[in-house]
Amino acid sequence: MIESVAVVHDMVSRMEPVDGLEAEHRALVLGWLTGTDDVFRRVPPAEPPQHLVSYVVPVAADGRVLLVDHVKAGLWLPPGGHVEPGENPVLTARRELAEELGLDGATLRETPVLLTVTGTVGTVQRHTDVSLWFVLPCTGDEDLNPDAGEFHAVRWWSRAELAAGPSRLDPHFFRFLAALQRLSPGPRLRGGPAVADRREDLVEPRQDLG
Repeated sequence: MIESVAVVHDMVSRMEPVDGLEAEHRALVLGWLTGTDDVFRRVPPAEPPQHLVSYVVPVAADGRVLLVDHVKAGLWLPPGGHVEPGENPVLTARRELAEELGLDGATLRETPVLLTVTGTVGTVQRHTDVSLWFVLPCTGDEDLNPDAGEFHAVRWWSRAELAAGPSRLDPHFFRFLAALQRLSPGPRLRGGPAVADRREDLVEPRQDLG
């Protein structure tokens, strides 16, 4: 096992599953990491057909979470992206925050709170993402600079807003929220009005100039 894969194996082995599904995913992923070093995406979009992803969820002090309306996936997802060959997933999370939102990842919690194995949807070639979910504690007032090439929109969501539109979220997102509630001390999601009443939380993506 090469060093970069061993780092991920150690990270996953130290995670405490939030439920039975995560325990199943954890066992599958540990076996996968033990059996191959070909775990990083080498050629977009799907080579190898199963590869590592880092999600990072900004969580405001009042419990709201930041999601992006992803162009290719057609879903509201956390910021994040594929782990580059040899890259530590923590560094992936920080890099994606800077590239996608212009956010500093200095306060990132370096232990992921959830592990998921998911077949992709949307406009890209189907493949399987093995995703490590990280948390970025925020104030909720950060100056964001979202990438219009990646996202239709970016916005903060309350628990009530998330519950009102579950079909457009990652299928594991509510499991992430359950894992988030285990953090002690940690952020707690509050309720809120419907999405249509919270337009001030929407941040327009920047235009791609390159």
